[in-house]
Amino acid sequence: MKWRCTWCGKPHDENDPPCDECGHNVFEEAVVREDEATASRTVDTGTTYVWRCQDCGRDHVRNNPPCSRCNGHDLRKVEQNYDDVERDLEVPGWLEVAKPYLPVLAVVGLVALLFATGVLSPSLLPGLGSPSPPEAPGEGTEAAGIDLEETERSVHERLEDERTDGSSEYDDDLAAFAEYQNRAFVASEYDGADPDPADPGEFGVDCEGEFIGVRFALESTIGDYDGEAALADDVASALSSTDDGDAILAGPPGEGLDLHVVDGTVHVVYAAC
Repeated sequence: MKWRCTWCGKPHDENDPPCDECGHNVFEEAVVREDEATASRTVDTGTTYVWRCQDCGRDHVRNNPPCSRCNGHDLRKVEQNYDDVERDLEVPGWLEVAKPYLPVLAVVGLVALLFATGVLSPSLLPGLGSPSPPEAPGEGTEAAGIDLEETERSVHERLEDERTDGSSEYDDDLAAFAEYQNRAFVASEYDGADPDPADPGEFGVDCEGEFIGVRFALESTIGDYDGEAALADDVASALSSTDDGDAILAGPPGEGLDLHVVDGTVHVVYAAC
């Protein structure tokens, strides 16, 4: 047999008021009905009432103002129903959840695309990519109408023509390291700057053999040359004449170099391993 509180409707196992939910002192016997289809016994606890705040709509099990949500004092007894349970339990779709974050996701996706396509360099992000070359006076791309980057490739071709026992591949990572070293020297020499030192490994260079590094400035100025070919001839000849000339002409696995012109002086950095 079941008993329920006549005030709040809470079921109890015994007729032993007061109610431990609302403190009411009167219980009544719950109606027990037989389900003929399943022969199972169910307990009808009758209509359940709650006290609803007339200001914010929050339901309370006792008439004990103020409202726990808005501190309102107008609580009225109403029959409790569950018409809105299904609505409250509806789970929003992933698009609805993600909607507030779509602008952020779009920006992140665009930035990732720019990095993937090479429009932005990974070196722009701290800790990612090769170190960016330091700011330095002069020109590292073109000077006196001569394309310095094209000249760098031509120097490699001149050295390849002189090699008889081996050959080298032009390595962009070594060239990037050479550019960093060249600009760091120029910035220090002409501006008194103190750039951070760099290591070939920071540029993705994995030297399995001996590393060769050469730095010098040509005696002739950039104005003495009428084009890339003439300048490349002089740079290749100068490299072959250095103390590391034999190692250079032996054909290291990879090589790269950088030319930078300041006040007409051509500064050269060669790196190989």
